[in-house]
Amino acid sequence: MEYKKILLTGSTGSLGKAILSLKSNLSFLTPAKNILDITKPETIKSFFEKNQIDAVIHCAALARMKECNENPAKAIETNIIGTANLVIETINKEKTAGKNIRFIHISTDGVYNGTKGNYSEDGSTIPYNLYGWTKLGAECPVKLLKNHCIIRTSFFNPENIKFSESATDSYTSKVTADYLANAIIKMLNSDFTGTINIGSERKSDYDNYKKYKPGLKPCRFKDVLKTATFPIAKDASMNISLWKKLKNQ
Repeated sequence: MEYKKILLTGSTGSLGKAILSLKSNLSFLTPAKNILDITKPETIKSFFEKNQIDAVIHCAALARMKECNENPAKAIETNIIGTANLVIETINKEKTAGKNIRFIHISTDGVYNGTKGNYSEDGSTIPYNLYGWTKLGAECPVKLLKNHCIIRTSFFNPENIKFSESATDSYTSKVTADYLANAIIKMLNSDFTGTINIGSERKSDYDNYKKYKPGLKPCRFKDVLKTATFPIAKDASMNISLWKKLKNQ
């Protein structure tokens, strides 16, 4: 289906920028925070009333795990309540427009336990830190929409790897922001509804980042734990069987 007007929240973040940089003929609405702030329902209501909206790609979130851990109230307000605010106005817009709005929600692999890996979409969700709990909470209102797609994922900006060493024995299914941006557009145009893991095959953090930062030094997970100020995952890798099936359709 062709979506003429797509609201993109979090358009100034690394993922939002990656989506906007894609060579596509899509028309994105990218309101500044003073125009649409997901923590301020009145701004969402006003924006939705003034604009045609055929789809929403919801990337906006408080995504820094350290900040979420230090300021749980802000994390709840942004990730859970903010998403609920956006869903409410999407429902209201659907009623006035007489159509279902496609809603792509960016969640995280942090909704899983993060110890054994190979997590499937229908597996148990027991987050290992506060960020994961708020993102799991954000999924709940999204599921009330008929035309939703929740993407559980983890991504990084290969041009902005700030750390100097990475663990060879901790694992994820991380992908680059560009890869994820393309995957999001694929799911936007898909008729799939529900939850999907999008990522790469299981790799160590070191192997994931080394390709883009040749000077990166190897270390062990126990070394990373010594400096971590919040719980982190040893193996957050996901089962991506569903994604591999859908991405070539």
